[in-house]
Order: sequence, then C-alpha cells, then structure tokens
Amino acid sequence: MERRFSIFAFGAALIFTALITLSYTMEGTEEEVVSKVENFDLPQIVKPIKLKSVYTWAGEEVPNTPDTRERIDRELLVNAYWHSSTILNIKMANKYFPTIERILAEEGVPDDFKYLAVAESNLRNVTSSASAKGYWQFRKLAGKEWGLEINSEVDERYHIEKSTRAAAKYLKWLKRKFGTWNTASAAYNVGPTNMTRLLRSQKEESFYDLNINEETSRYLFRLIAFKEILSNPSAFGFYIDQEDLYEPIDNVYTVEVSESITSMKDFAAKYGISYRTLKYYNPWLIDNKLTVKKNTYYINIPRT
Repeated sequence: MERRFSIFAFGAALIFTALITLSYTMEGTEEEVVSKVENFDLPQIVKPIKLKSVYTWAGEEVPNTPDTRERIDRELLVNAYWHSSTILNIKMANKYFPTIERILAEEGVPDDFKYLAVAESNLRNVTSSASAKGYWQFRKLAGKEWGLEINSEVDERYHIEKSTRAAAKYLKWLKRKFGTWNTASAAYNVGPTNMTRLLRSQKEESFYDLNINEETSRYLFRLIAFKEILSNPSAFGFYIDQEDLYEPIDNVYTVEVSESITSMKDFAAKYGISYRTLKYYNPWLIDNKLTVKKNTYYINIPRT
C-alpha cells in the first residue's frame, strides 16, 4: 500500500512539474510565443479547420446544409493533416499543373478540374485495382473510346497532354448528360451508367441528394478539399519554398518521329540523354521500340 502511494505521489509530482513547465513556456508576448513555435520550441498544436460559409466547385455553389458541411469538414481534416501526401501533391502540382491548366482552358473546362487529377492519381502514373491507369485513371476501353492510343508499345493514358485532353472531352460529355459540373464530377467516379440509374431510382436530379456508396459520396468533397488546400497551402500550415517544388514538366522541345525506332535507348543517346530521362519525360513510351505505321509521334526532349 505504501509503495502504491509512493508511485502515485511520484506520478502526481511529474504531472505538476510538466504543467508548470508548459505554463512557463507559454508565457511572454505574442511575438515571443510565435518565435518559439517557429523554432519548434513548443509542442505541436492541432486545431480543427474553420469552415468557410460558401464553397464552390467549377463555378457552382455547394449547398450549405449540415450534411454537406460535415462531408467537406471530413475531407479537409483528412487531407490537411495527412502531411506527407499533401506535401507531395503540392510539389507534383508545380510539375504538372501548368500543362493541365493550359489544356483545360483550351477545351473550355473549368480550371478546378485540375484537382480531379490529384484525386484520381496524386498526379502519378498509377494503376488501380480495376486496371485504370495514368493521371486521369482511364480504363483501356474508355481510353480508346476517348481517342487514346493503347497498345504494347504506346499507352497514352501516361501522356500528360493527350490524357488531359481526353479527360476534358469526357468531362464535357458528362456535363451535357447530367447538366451540372458537380454531378458530372461524381459521375466521373461512379460511371455515367451508374449515375443515371441512381438518379432515376431515387427520383433525384442532383448528386448532393443521392444516398450513394461511400467512395462516391466523398469524391466531390475530396476534390473541393484538394482545391482549398493546394490553392492556398499556407492557410493550412504548409510552407514550401519555391526551390523545393518539382520542376514543371513542360520545359522541353519536341522531336517529330515519322519512322520506326528499333531501340529507344539508341534514340535517347542520339539526343544526349539517358534512357531513364527519355522515359521520365515520355512515360507513354512503354517499350524499347516504337513502330510507326501511319501516325506521327512527338517525343519530348528536356532543354539543357
């Protein structure tokens, strides 16, 4: 009993000392406290995110209801505090957004849709469990339907310009079919056939009124969260120097190819770059050769 009391007393003393130390650390002017935070002298302070009164996506206002605000709050919290992933997304955005923004503007698609590529792939050439590939996550059949070349040597789902243009055309088609960019965005995730069935079966006209699977229910709000965070990282505590961002991928010149290439390694050497560098700037070239029949190809070579 006496031993238990001694342990209890010792623990209480430690807690009391910690509280006194924390109180002392927090003393001082606001400038001193800020200085301590900037120099990592204080424990991390984690706070909830203060929601805005109005959110928009692709120029369309999100309904301001308890349901929608809770869903936005969830995605903002998940992504704002998923530090490693968000920092990588900020860095990758500097690499690809200039190209994506240009093509979306040319196609007449709202600039907000660049964040859809973040949600789909984190701006990386990944393959999903459903065999969707590339920045915009096209399946093989859908990719071909929207004009992408996909074969054993070329997979344009990995071509940032061509896949972005295909995604833009697909999004415009979804907008015409469903009437709003918001519902079109959700349909990009769940598919147009499923979206049509859900709207009809539940007798609704808007995505926001659907009782839908969790992934699609969260999807549009993830897009909004990426938009909020990546368009203003410092508001969410992310401070990344310009020199730490990844270089834009568009600092290249193009080489027109109208004849077959038997060795991409030799082709790379001809232009003074490594095979790895050639693949870095042209991930859509998925073989070591390129057979040219009727098409003309344009291969990117980095400027030195």
